[in-house]
Amino acid sequence: MAFPAGFGWGAATAAYQVEGGWAADGRGPCVWDTFTHQGGDRVFQNQTGDVACGSYTLWEEDLKCIKQLGLTHYRFSLSWSRLLPDGTTGFINQKGIDYYNKIIDDLLTSGVTPIVALYHFDLPQALEDQGGWLSEAIIEAFDKYAQFCFRTFGDRVKKWITINEPNILALLAYDMGIFAPGVPHIGTGGYQAAHNLIKAHARSWHSYDSLFRKEQKGMVSLSLFCCWLEPADPNAVPDQEAVKRAISFQLDFFAKPIFIDGDYPQIVKSQIASMSKKQGYPSSRLPEFTEEEKKMIKGTADFFALHYYTSRLVEYHENKKGELGFLQDVEIKFFPSPTWQGVGWIYVVPWGICKLLKYIKDTYNNPVIYITENGFPQCDPPSFDDTQRWEYFRQTLQELLKAIHIDKVNLQVYCVWSLLDNFEWNNGYSRRFGLFHVDFEDPARPRIPYRSAKEYAKIIRNNGLEEPL
Repeated sequence: MAFPAGFGWGAATAAYQVEGGWAADGRGPCVWDTFTHQGGDRVFQNQTGDVACGSYTLWEEDLKCIKQLGLTHYRFSLSWSRLLPDGTTGFINQKGIDYYNKIIDDLLTSGVTPIVALYHFDLPQALEDQGGWLSEAIIEAFDKYAQFCFRTFGDRVKKWITINEPNILALLAYDMGIFAPGVPHIGTGGYQAAHNLIKAHARSWHSYDSLFRKEQKGMVSLSLFCCWLEPADPNAVPDQEAVKRAISFQLDFFAKPIFIDGDYPQIVKSQIASMSKKQGYPSSRLPEFTEEEKKMIKGTADFFALHYYTSRLVEYHENKKGELGFLQDVEIKFFPSPTWQGVGWIYVVPWGICKLLKYIKDTYNNPVIYITENGFPQCDPPSFDDTQRWEYFRQTLQELLKAIHIDKVNLQVYCVWSLLDNFEWNNGYSRRFGLFHVDFEDPARPRIPYRSAKEYAKIIRNNGLEEPL
């Protein structure tokens, strides 16, 4: 069964997770440098991204992997602090510009379309020191950085992601404090960060639209993470309602303001307001957008960029005691079905992607959709004959065909996470998502294809699966 002609086949990486060279050639520190160097067992075996895959010096090796797969698209991120060491255009690091120019030029010479993320969790430490995403000042700093990147690379880059997974960043970094900078602000920080992330994205989209689009003719969006969710008891109304709330808090929280009307979903606003009131707050813990801000935010994405890995069951869990926290606001518990197989937090639920794509099509006016991340990990020691992983991908691709041919979803690009085994945030190097194995014990960091890489290359060559739907 074939994918549409011209379908985009990609793989993805992110700067902090693969580049290394953390202090090389004038790069400034980012929050993950600080966070990992502090130790304290917040990352598996206190591992760091100081060297990672060594892509800062081994780009040519990455390019060989890209060519070996026959990719049409490659999604990577720019290190904000490699380009602007203190986060501002006060000092511009030419070595950083040279590095990304080479990547972009080599990709284009090889017939590969770059999809470039401006920011993937690695905020310059200098900006974090001024409040990071909890401070409104970040909005202007991000917009200036975005304009710098559009001006510097936009003559060749036509597909931009402003912010990677703002929904995950807000929750894990600024609410729970699991991600860098690692300071929890339970029940408040996530909403404050989310508010600023949405405004920063919208500002930078408008900058592109008014200053660069006419000449550069590119597209700008942001990538949103989403698990598909099903009621734990399909016949229980409280669980059905809990699923609606959970999808609203996870996906629609960001997508509705940006794609529909500039404001948060009503259910999100009313849940947080009523919880805040119960807890004795003078006003809701969720900040409000002004009418002017709503106008600025509405319609600021040129395509829908989605990250899907897995699904969960959701159960209503009343917040009787008025406890503070994200899940307490949503009033849910979520968990995998005992029948699902998985590794770590990722369970094999391929049909979830089909349902999620249909939901996005129906809710967001049938947008052009790019899946900019989808993947499945191995633990150490990994197997080069990664049959279980390939089965995950094969079943996922079958579901994508159903979404395209049966549900008529306008899916145009699919990117595997990841091109390479890399630094997986708190899991360090203990979870391997790569199509290519990286030996982190060998200073040369050799890249060797897993079976998945060879199978994926076949799919790309055939633009489809050999078996029928």
